[in-house]
Amino acid sequence: MWLVRAVHRAYRVINPISRWVHSAGAGILALMMFLTATDVSLRYLFNRPILGSYDLVEYMMAILVAFTIAYCALERGHVNIELLISRLPQRAQSVLNSFTGLISLGLFSLIAWRSFLQARIFYFAGSTSSALHIPQFPFVIVTSFGFVLLSLVVLIQLLQSLSQAAGKWNQS
Repeated sequence: MWLVRAVHRAYRVINPISRWVHSAGAGILALMMFLTATDVSLRYLFNRPILGSYDLVEYMMAILVAFTIAYCALERGHVNIELLISRLPQRAQSVLNSFTGLISLGLFSLIAWRSFLQARIFYFAGSTSSALHIPQFPFVIVTSFGFVLLSLVVLIQLLQSLSQAAGKWNQS
């Protein structure tokens, strides 16, 4: 019973954070589309592209992915193979989801950790973008943050699957 309460509490904390971050990602997407459309228009109409637009779009894409991946996982929007799994009994589905959740948690935690270490390397090396000379490390830190948030979402889903596998989950 404590596991179910812990999952519900964690969900109440992570859900608003991931929704807010997702909304910020949607704003970044709108800015990226506006920048790209403006750059293409200026390039073809006036032969004057926006200097560094490639760098800006590249960094915006990193922010976009980092900010939206956790919300997609929270809404269970990632690709799932349900054709075979849906035919299994509920407990077997929960065990299989627990196994894949454990692997996913390990993988995404590793990505978050290594992204943070890569940000440190970029910081001390002074790595910047090619055209605008924008430092790279803040964007790698944002990526690391996104994968930390994704890891927390996967952890919540893992605990939920473990609870279902134990037969103690109440679908309320």
